[in-house]
Amino acid sequence: MSTDGQGRSHWFDDEAGPVVRPYAMTRGRTTSAGQHRLDLIAVVVAESHTDDPEGDHSLSPEHVDIVDLCRDTPQSVAELSSELDLPIGVVRVLIGDLVASEWVHVNRPVPPAELPDESILRDVINGLRAL
Repeated sequence: MSTDGQGRSHWFDDEAGPVVRPYAMTRGRTTSAGQHRLDLIAVVVAESHTDDPEGDHSLSPEHVDIVDLCRDTPQSVAELSSELDLPIGVVRVLIGDLVASEWVHVNRPVPPAELPDESILRDVINGLRAL
């Protein structure tokens, strides 16, 4: 933030454009009502039954961007953060908002404890090869 000769502050950086703090995008929230802890690799998918998100005036431009990105291709939380150039914490809150309002759903990765043991998979492969 800079000041001019008269002491007024400017919320505009000529090179970067307008400055908007991350907490302003989330209205000061660090979590959203329907948000569970979202892994970086959790995949966000736009709901097929939803209309144009730009017509919903309750959504911020960042919400609309997330829905638009996920309509083309499901995106991980990390990919959305990178694509939108926003902190992970902000993206998680925004995704939580979109899940609560049914614009998107999240496919969470299977926890490693629930994955089959590697030795079992090798035994299955060896059994298939023996056939």
